[in-house]
Amino acid sequence: MKSKQRVRNDVIFIVALLAVIAIAGACLYFLRGEGDTVTVSIDGKVVATYPLDEDLVKDIHTEGDGLNRLIIRDGKAWVEKASCPDGICAAHKPIHREGESIICLPNKVVITVQTADTTNEPDIVI
Repeated sequence: MKSKQRVRNDVIFIVALLAVIAIAGACLYFLRGEGDTVTVSIDGKVVATYPLDEDLVKDIHTEGDGLNRLIIRDGKAWVEKASCPDGICAAHKPIHREGESIICLPNKVVITVQTADTTNEPDIVI
């Protein structure tokens, strides 16, 4: 049987661990930079890249009758309309931070926000 002190210490440890995880997750989310471009991939192949700072309405056609309407406005991108049966991609919130993506599995469309790499220098020199 555990003593009350040991149970109390276990609870304090678990609460502290959860707090550290929550703070780390918040930092990762809020410290991500704004993206510069949106990359559109169909079935794993990049088909287009669009800047986030220019307004755009673009229909993305896939095999068969697949259609996703990409909207870029005010520095954010979203799918307004999709031909897929579930429509999860059209219900997704607008994306604008680096690494965010909207995925339409039935149409095999992936829309990802990226930051344009302006330098070709390596991060680390050994």
